[in-house]
Amino acid sequence: MIIDCHGHYTTEPKDLPRFRKEQTAAANAKNKAAMPPRAALKLPDDEIRASIEGNQLKLQRERGTDLTIFSPRASGMGHHIGDESVSIEWSQICNDLIARVVELFPKNFIGVCQLPQSPGVDPKNSAAELERCVRMGFVGCNLNPDPSGGYFNSPPMTDKWWFPLYEKMIELDVPCMIHVSGCCNPAMHTTGSYYLNADTMVFMQVILSDLFKTFAKLKFIIPHGGGAVPFHWGRFRGIALNNGKPELADIMGDNIFFDTCVYHQPGIDLLTKVVPIDNILFASEMVGAVKGNDPKTGFGFDDTKRYIDKAPISDADRKKIFEGNARRVYPRLQARAPARATA
Repeated sequence: MIIDCHGHYTTEPKDLPRFRKEQTAAANAKNKAAMPPRAALKLPDDEIRASIEGNQLKLQRERGTDLTIFSPRASGMGHHIGDESVSIEWSQICNDLIARVVELFPKNFIGVCQLPQSPGVDPKNSAAELERCVRMGFVGCNLNPDPSGGYFNSPPMTDKWWFPLYEKMIELDVPCMIHVSGCCNPAMHTTGSYYLNADTMVFMQVILSDLFKTFAKLKFIIPHGGGAVPFHWGRFRGIALNNGKPELADIMGDNIFFDTCVYHQPGIDLLTKVVPIDNILFASEMVGAVKGNDPKTGFGFDDTKRYIDKAPISDADRKKIFEGNARRVYPRLQARAPARATA
């Protein structure tokens, strides 16, 4: 089985962005106009099926993958929009939609939730939605280290401010993918710099901390190939050693994992050369940050399975990246998607 740990519902039925546009306008209005009613959302099953069958499911079949760990559109989480009540309603709507996709395509998708974070709001307030989603069969969550949308004014991920949420994640046996949302800071491009900045930032915070001594079972998936980390592995390793910390591979241990959303062969080759194989999860982020075909290869930029197939690693290591590591990181996968031979 080939498990893609990083998929977003970027092809949602058209009424969802309509609702969000109205919700955002109401949240930002000076007179606080009435919010659009959730009951007015029109998301019929046939539109959900069409949005998946012609996109993610089609690409799964063409590219030879089996199961996508699927979450709401990351850039659409918009934690900086409105207040906590707006974020709660929007998160519930988006998570319920993921649950419906999984119900319609149970062999192809499994849910990961967005959390109802809001700037300045205690992360422990997100625990109730995480618990609700786990009851629906979700296997993880996306955790935003910067709910401000690009101004990085939250405490570092190693701060005790986050600890109650970490405790809930461990209690529920779910990992988190570190994932920011849309950027409202004009100095940064959302997918080109903001995402990678946040990925790199969190890794730097963690390697100089003792976070995993406090939370030995806490698991972070840092997406997009680990941001700048693999390319600057020597820099981060040197900083850690200079500060009396262990080797990076020892710090990562069974706690930090990178995915394969890198989008070119040299990047994957570097990733698999410098980062421990046990800490790499297969992912494509399709249909997501980089769309279309690479004119040099004729294949999709996000057709990441091709890069792993060609990487200079053993078949045993390939199997770890494609399936084995995901099963270690997402323990709840076993109940929802037992190990089986690829058809």
